[in-house]
Amino acid sequence: MLEGAMKEHASLDVIQNAMGVMGPWHIVIAVALSLVKFPVAWHQLSIVFLAPPTNFSCAAPFSTTNESTILKCYVDVGNGTMEKCTSFKYDKRIFKESIVTKWDLVCDREQLVNFVQSCIMFGVLIGNLVFSIMADRIGRKKPLMIALGLQSLTGFICAFVQWFELFVIFKFISAIATGGTMLVSFVLLMEIVGIEWRSIMSVLFHMPFLLGYLMNPLISYLTHTWDGFQMAISIPSLFLLSYYWIIPESPRWLLAVGKLTKAEQILMKAAGRNKIPIENVKTAIETYESNVGLRHKQSKEKYNITHLFRTPNLRLKTICVCFNWFVCGSCFFGLAQYMGYIDGNIFVNVAVSAAAELPGTMVVLLLISRVSRLKILISGNLLSAASLLLLTVISNSNFTVLLATLGIAGMSLSFPTIYLYSSEVFPTVIRNVGIGLGSVCARVGSIIAPYIATMGKIEPWLPPLIFGVGPLFGALLCFLLPETINCELPETIEDGENFGKKQIRKDTTK
Repeated sequence: MLEGAMKEHASLDVIQNAMGVMGPWHIVIAVALSLVKFPVAWHQLSIVFLAPPTNFSCAAPFSTTNESTILKCYVDVGNGTMEKCTSFKYDKRIFKESIVTKWDLVCDREQLVNFVQSCIMFGVLIGNLVFSIMADRIGRKKPLMIALGLQSLTGFICAFVQWFELFVIFKFISAIATGGTMLVSFVLLMEIVGIEWRSIMSVLFHMPFLLGYLMNPLISYLTHTWDGFQMAISIPSLFLLSYYWIIPESPRWLLAVGKLTKAEQILMKAAGRNKIPIENVKTAIETYESNVGLRHKQSKEKYNITHLFRTPNLRLKTICVCFNWFVCGSCFFGLAQYMGYIDGNIFVNVAVSAAAELPGTMVVLLLISRVSRLKILISGNLLSAASLLLLTVISNSNFTVLLATLGIAGMSLSFPTIYLYSSEVFPTVIRNVGIGLGSVCARVGSIIAPYIATMGKIEPWLPPLIFGVGPLFGALLCFLLPETINCELPETIEDGENFGKKQIRKDTTK
């Protein structure tokens, strides 16, 4: 039955019939797009090695007592007079140079490290929003090229600036570009692969992010300096930019906005590479022009974020999806910081934190084509919720690490699934806007996550309680959403509004 349904949906998608579901043309593009996730992980998670915890001692003024000046911001200069330290000595046995040692981000300047991280996450948020709107207006390819070039250029500049204020500015711009690359590349991939491969490719697309996360400790270990690390993570974007000129525009977007001639040229090339009959391309263009294309050409309306909320069914789906994005962002980054409080080798700790995602990602890869997207999302949320809520009543340190790891594993189930689900539930004309809004919600969650993680200073049970309640509510909201497995992508606002309604009616008559 499932195989028959897949064939039926595939036959209804004339665009996919024209370019094939998966072939040499798809593989080249998919590999190239997935490489974007390496610099995404490097830039987004770079603060750990740009500003690692560093021991320091006061170098000036000189203390007149024999009291240790290690980790001291004020010293006794005589007669009990305490003066603020103006110069510091740093422990450089592990890291020869960091932004902490370069700009003295200690004592009253210590919070500037958190400010840098906030700017990075806020920059990714802005990039998600701006580039998603840009991609729906001018296409997928051009914004991706712009984002990659901007990411490489500003990344290099960050490694050479001599003023902290300039470093923050260019790091913020680099984060905006990073937000653009991660979003647009994913949407483009989802729009070219067939229904049968969409779920598997969406999970495989996240694997380079995991590998990039695992490579961060290695890159930092080899460089031992913040500027060397910054240069190392910026070089790949330059090579990706030169390679990405072979990537085509999304044929679905071209057809959706009425650019039939350009869409036909790309579909012809895809058909040739994948050995698809040319007649399929002609049939696709004619069918799309008669059934869908004319409606888009007649419509002069510019689509924006408000279209996600103008109709009741689409509005409900948008709210439920965005809350799950928020939960994934806050829990994933919050738990990563929560585990960072554990003493030990910083390189090992970060590597272990990254490796904790691997089991969940592999489970998603095995189940995503066989099991309901919503069942996986609910399972991941419930796993995180249960393990985190248990943390509120368990104080044993060994169990704390285990339960926190299970919480991260649950999020590694939910995060790639909500990515895939969002790309399927939103219609083509506002797909980037929809995923962009969801990603913005995840970024808002990641911005406030550090503040939740540090609430343990007030009460040790507060962070796991707050982090645990979020996934629980996210799982409950999933019951209001329609399933998208093996469904044809909605194209118009009307398609998006009607998506799921028929399924609800059928279920109520059984």
